Amino acid sequence: MSQIRAYCQLCRLPALFTALADIMLGFLLSGSQIQGVHRVAALMVASAGLYLSGMVWNDIFDRQQDAEERPKRPIPSGRVSLRAAVIFASTLMMIGLTGAAAAGRGSLVVAGILTACIFLYDGVLKQTPLAPVFMGGCRFLNVILGASTAGDHFTSAWQHPQLWVAGCLGVYIMGVTLFARTEAVTSRRWLLLAAALVINAGLLGLASWYGGWTIPFGFSIGSGAAADSSTILLALSVVALTINRRIFDAIRNPEPIYVQAGVRMMLLSVIMLDALGIYFQLGNAGVSYAIATALLVIPSLVLGKWMSMT
Repeated sequence: MSQIRAYCQLCRLPALFTALADIMLGFLLSGSQIQGVHRVAALMVASAGLYLSGMVWNDIFDRQQDAEERPKRPIPSGRVSLRAAVIFASTLMMIGLTGAAAAGRGSLVVAGILTACIFLYDGVLKQTPLAPVFMGGCRFLNVILGASTAGDHFTSAWQHPQLWVAGCLGVYIMGVTLFARTEAVTSRRWLLLAAALVINAGLLGLASWYGGWTIPFGFSIGSGAAADSSTILLALSVVALTINRRIFDAIRNPEPIYVQAGVRMMLLSVIMLDALGIYFQLGNAGVSYAIATALLVIPSLVLGKWMSMT
């Protein structure tokens, strides 16, 4: 059991469900209907494999830094050997790419781009200013992966509204990554404040879709089927206030315990943001899908009691 837990910690299993929620969002935003369950299942496998492998590769490349800052992580503590971690990460990545291939050629192309971004982030750019941009790009591509079975052409996935929404979530995660950049030690307040601005820019982008505010600027994203967008905006405001309360706590006291709590809240909020997007796009026809997506927060919370998401 302890060995299983070590591998679950290595791949940060509680955070997986945020990636699966992205797949539901992208799939349903693209106009696809969940009739061919095999396609959704294949995309879920693709996303899960790539997301989890990215987490493992992250620890592989960071093993020396973790030995100083996080010695209890599976690799520096010796609970998982470097060789075993490489095999685990490679296997997960192959599972992800196989799932993408099963979903279709377009999905495999998106998964291939996502794989390249994972390696660039983990192995090359993590200590550079470009790191948050590439992590946001990974989240963007994960949503597009969900939309990648739409239509007969590769370009069908790269249309509004999923393109706009994926971009907003990418900006949001870019901010979260910046916020978490020094979470293992005392963070600098100016860095947390800068991250807060980026995070809220992503949330504002989602609000602009719900409220139809982008049309005067020439962005015809399309309106959702929800009868009353004000309800969605209210729900988004509640999520945003919850996030910003955690941000305020961390800026006031930038110790790891407060910063990491904020990061966990922001990652879990991705699931709720995805559920809101599904409901806005589909209206009453999407209630069951939105609820099913929102319920993904439960396994994240349960597993989060057992191991860290960050």
